[in-house]
Amino acid sequence: MINFVGCLIPSNVMKVIFIALFVIVVVLYLYCRFSRRGRLFAKIPGPPRWPLIGNVHNFNLPRDKLFDYLRTLNKTYGDVIASGTLDVTAIHIYNPNDIEVNVFCTVVTKCTKKYKPYTFLRRWLGDGLLISNGSKWQERRKLLTHAFHFDVLRKYARTFADEAEVFMAAVEKEAVKEQADVNRLINKTTLRIICSMLIFVFHTSLETVMGTSMKEDIDSLTTKYLEAIHRIAAALLPRMLNFLLYLDLTFQMSKHGWEERAAIKELHQITKSIIKERKTYVNSDVYKQNETVKLNKKGRLAMLDLLIENEREGKIDVDGIREEVDTFMFRGFDTTSVTMAYLIMLIANNLDIQIKLYEEMKSIFGDSSRPATIGDLKEMKYLDCCIKETLRLYPAVPYIVRSITEEIVLGGYVIPADTMCQIHIYDLHRRADLYPDAERFIPERFLPENSIDRHLFAYLPFSAGSRNCIGQKFAMLQMKTLMSSLIRKYRLEAVTKSADLKFYVDFVLRADRPIYVRFCPRKL
Repeated sequence: MINFVGCLIPSNVMKVIFIALFVIVVVLYLYCRFSRRGRLFAKIPGPPRWPLIGNVHNFNLPRDKLFDYLRTLNKTYGDVIASGTLDVTAIHIYNPNDIEVNVFCTVVTKCTKKYKPYTFLRRWLGDGLLISNGSKWQERRKLLTHAFHFDVLRKYARTFADEAEVFMAAVEKEAVKEQADVNRLINKTTLRIICSMLIFVFHTSLETVMGTSMKEDIDSLTTKYLEAIHRIAAALLPRMLNFLLYLDLTFQMSKHGWEERAAIKELHQITKSIIKERKTYVNSDVYKQNETVKLNKKGRLAMLDLLIENEREGKIDVDGIREEVDTFMFRGFDTTSVTMAYLIMLIANNLDIQIKLYEEMKSIFGDSSRPATIGDLKEMKYLDCCIKETLRLYPAVPYIVRSITEEIVLGGYVIPADTMCQIHIYDLHRRADLYPDAERFIPERFLPENSIDRHLFAYLPFSAGSRNCIGQKFAMLQMKTLMSSLIRKYRLEAVTKSADLKFYVDFVLRADRPIYVRFCPRKL
């Protein structure tokens, strides 16, 4: 007799149970391996898959070592690689031809949907623009496109300029030091600008519309938000990389499930406070008397105002507003912050490029210290190239995933339906056949005459196709404004070098250490 969970079970019954379980597991494995789906995947190159556990052992690594391991796959196995366990399968692609024809083609929409692993973010982001599919995604995309219309974005020049002044004041305090932490400086500024985008502060200070409490707590808010982002990444990334945690039951019972719930609670509190502050302001007499807002109510409201207006019309509910605010803060804050940090590092490490940038600023502004206008930003051609080259070397989102819902052919291999397709943007951007001397920072690659023959899908910092980044123009204008202000007033000296950085798997391309530079005031 065997005591099992307080019950006495005869040993012969236990033997039958174990034998039955063993037979079920063996049959399941044989089915997954020798079904048509299994046979198709067996033909695709990739790391050897063990019985039952598949490639779990390959990806169950510390996040820094996993990042390095992922960089070896393309070099070892080619442009189409398979991985998975049992019937959970994924392919990894790196060739722009495969990406164009079979993933982002506007005619063939079989690969534009997002399921796993994006659905793992649903408890946090709900059915926001990043995760939703079908008619809901189309409705939300159409709604939010108004908030990123050029008529709205061009008015942000004033807001960007105001925040650039705040940023420069912070840089001035750091200029007396031997080295300054770029990430810390950028994080606060980027969060302020994201809040501005949400609440449309064209001619009103951030503190006026967000309330005095938000002004006092902006540093605290930045710290809390970053900590919560890091916590939820630490909880969710192991799930995305471990097929055994794909089931909700196994994940929720793990320590990662507990960590996820705690981080989500903190993140939702932050976004709810922003929405509450804005709703209070929208209902105030100050808002109603604001001529700028009145002039822009014809479909040209800021993002959060637009969502609140649609809530009144019954087109979206309170949870829908939170979903989109959470999504925008997540995608807009972290991605721009890390890109700006890498850009400043690269400019500091390449004096010849920095000189060209300064000369471009002089040609536009002369000796004037006036803020940049939208017209000025359009003239910053070389800075535009520098930002694009930074996004090539350090794409903020190093890989994206699409779900293949119908059988297709990639690289000569038949890919079954219901397969995850991982597009490794980091590796795509460093292909020597697409970018000669690919590891070097060469902004001239993106001059018009040097971009003519480049494959349209060789460069995907903002994704591509119908699900590309809705805020990419906003991000470019923001980075141009901040960087032009910085270059006009300071010379950047390198402290952290590109070779010093090691990366780890995260929602964005995050380095294992802060980036430092030295700010040297220019003699004007």
